[in-house]
Amino acid sequence: MAQNLYCPRVRVGNWNEDIYLEEEYMKDFLDKREKGKLLIQRNRRLKKNLLRPMQLSISEDGYIHYGDKVMLVNPNYPEREETGLFQCGDLSLCMTPDEITAHLHDELEVPCGLSATLTRIPVGRNTFTILSAGKDATGQVLRYGQDFYLGITGGFENKMLYLSSDHRTLLKSSKKSWLQEVYLTDEVSHLNCWQASFLDPQLRLEFEGFPIRANEKIVIYHRHTNRGLAVHRHLFLRTYFGKEVEVAAHTHLDSHRVEKPKNHWILVTGSPRKDSATMLDLPKPPAENTQAMEQALGLDTQ
Repeated sequence: MAQNLYCPRVRVGNWNEDIYLEEEYMKDFLDKREKGKLLIQRNRRLKKNLLRPMQLSISEDGYIHYGDKVMLVNPNYPEREETGLFQCGDLSLCMTPDEITAHLHDELEVPCGLSATLTRIPVGRNTFTILSAGKDATGQVLRYGQDFYLGITGGFENKMLYLSSDHRTLLKSSKKSWLQEVYLTDEVSHLNCWQASFLDPQLRLEFEGFPIRANEKIVIYHRHTNRGLAVHRHLFLRTYFGKEVEVAAHTHLDSHRVEKPKNHWILVTGSPRKDSATMLDLPKPPAENTQAMEQALGLDTQ
């Protein structure tokens, strides 16, 4: 009569090969851990650089200068024409590496994407440097109508990426709106040039050549395509840092041919106070608060 001759101590199959395979897996794991090539180690290094605290430049005369480190912030505005979800609050322009390539490489891959997120803390991924498009003009005042570059290091050393854009094509456009794409690249060319325009179009010609005041609303145009930098608060993206909104190059005009709040930007500088990182954290002057209250009550302040 046949009996079951197997017990837990009996090894079946390719047991010897399985043992050697597990040992090889362990050796490969230990080797990658020593060299810092594990996925979790790459992830930590990348986030450490991108989220590294940065110090913004403090404007002593109230103007923006070449070489200043600033944040590009789209100020909050009420929801009007957009339907569905809408991201409120002050949104800062941030670099957003691709989620897959970020896991495979230690350094930033170019071209690198951009998005806007709800934050006021200056870190590596949202701190830009104002650079001159021609000869070195570090320390000089930036004026309306002048060409300039917007560079960002992302918290890395000896690494500078430039805010760029180009005409949209069938193969190259923004992910959600299919408008002109905005990206970061390490190549210096005419596609990196931007210009700042005065907010009021009726006074734009008169303010041409005037210094740009810090922490005030302006419109930023791409020099090559003449498209305004815009934030689409109703178009959400899944990024390496979670859900954020899309940034593109497109001029949104209302019925009076005036740029909509989507195209409004503030070059935010650092705060001289120790208890606040940016000028946005400082309380507004009483005159501005009074004017806002009177407008809310419907009173004529003119």
